[in-house]
Amino acid sequence: MTDAEIDAKLAALGLVLPEPAAPVAAYVPVVVAGGLAHVSGQLPFIGGALVRGRLGAGIPADEGYEAARACGLMILAQLRAALGSLDRVERIVKLGAFVNSTAEFTDQPKVANGASELMAALFGEAGKHARSAVGVPVLPLGAAVEVDAIVAVRTD
Repeated sequence: MTDAEIDAKLAALGLVLPEPAAPVAAYVPVVVAGGLAHVSGQLPFIGGALVRGRLGAGIPADEGYEAARACGLMILAQLRAALGSLDRVERIVKLGAFVNSTAEFTDQPKVANGASELMAALFGEAGKHARSAVGVPVLPLGAAVEVDAIVAVRTD
C-alpha cells in the first residue's frame, strides 16, 4: 500500500494524518528491530487537543471509539515519520489499547475498535491484527485512551 493510497483512503473517510507527536518522557516513538516496528503508546489528539477523561464517568463509549481512532492515526503518523513511508508497512501485527475507565465500564473492546477498524479499513487483510483492550485507572496526561502497536515492516 503506497502513501498516496493510504492518504486517499483517509480522505474518503474524512481523515488526515496528524503531525507526529513528540515524546512526553524518556523514550522514542518507534523502534524498528527484526523486521518489526514497535510503536510506543500514542495518545488521542482531536482538533489539536488531547482527549482527556474517563470512560464511564463523563465520556461515552462512542467518544472513546473516536479517541482510539485518533490514536490509530497517530500510530500511522509515527510510522510514516520513522520509516519514511507507509509503503513499508507489511502487516499490522498487534495493537494494545489502554482505556482510562471506571471499574463499572466494560466496553473497552468497543472503544479499541476505533483503532482496529481504522487499520482494517486502510490495510485490508494486512490491517487485521491481534489485540489487547484493557481498562486502567489513569493514563499519562489524563488521556482517555492510549494505543501502542507492533507492525511488520519490509526491510528491502
